Amino acid sequence: MSTLQNKIDFAVVLRVTHANPNGDPLNGNRPRADYDGHGEITDVCIKRKLRDRLLESGQSIFVQSDDRKNDDAKSLKARADAVLGKKLGSSETVKLACEQWFDVRAFGQLFAFKSDKKSKKETDGESDSGVSIGIRGPVTVQSAFSVEPVDVSSNQITKSVNSEDTKDGKKSADTMGMKHRVDNGVYVFYGSMNPQLAERTGFSDADAETIKQLLPKLLENDESSARPAGSMEVLKVIWWKHNCKSGQHSSAKVHRSLRDMIKPDGSFELAELEGLKPEIIEGF
Repeated sequence: MSTLQNKIDFAVVLRVTHANPNGDPLNGNRPRADYDGHGEITDVCIKRKLRDRLLESGQSIFVQSDDRKNDDAKSLKARADAVLGKKLGSSETVKLACEQWFDVRAFGQLFAFKSDKKSKKETDGESDSGVSIGIRGPVTVQSAFSVEPVDVSSNQITKSVNSEDTKDGKKSADTMGMKHRVDNGVYVFYGSMNPQLAERTGFSDADAETIKQLLPKLLENDESSARPAGSMEVLKVIWWKHNCKSGQHSSAKVHRSLRDMIKPDGSFELAELEGLKPEIIEGF
């Protein structure tokens, strides 16, 4: 199977309605926002959702969340050992890992694990043994930002039961809490696929097509108390496929052709780019 032959840029427009798309644990789990008040969904959060959709579609995924994993591995080290065995840390690690796991050959991965055996230096108080191998992936995803500043609503909530016993029999403090949500916001994120880096990981045109098919369904099966079913939806996926490996235009110019033309309601126009026509895909 040949590796990716054409540079690809893409963008996803999504809507949030009465949901917390990505809470900030350092800010009381309020929806993330920048200093100008624009809502934010981090690239890590987006790639987590994409990994989950890939796993559901039958792809082999290395970085699995605990509530969705499809094996008995209790850690990344255990998962790597189960597949790579004694070859983990050898010259074959990159090749084998990229062949085995879709997310490794797409997003890259850092294999940084301690050695199971103690070396002489560790015995003498030093530590330099273990595995540290970095793989640079061809698929990059940016954080999503809202088109306009978002309004965040906060509601105080109470639980009907105590989490722990209290000496006086009264309700404990942990029965009180807060829930935060974005009432309405349109977010956009951008990504790119680099053929030069794809040559190193084996990321193929078929892999790119798999991501293309899953992006419209990115927010399906992702429900939670903070994100009820139907509160988040992909509106459009815009897909630019260049006619060469290096690209007809820079990714910055391609992304700007949408960024400067999108409206607060999620509708948009696209600035024309010479020789590059985008494909517009409806959300699921």
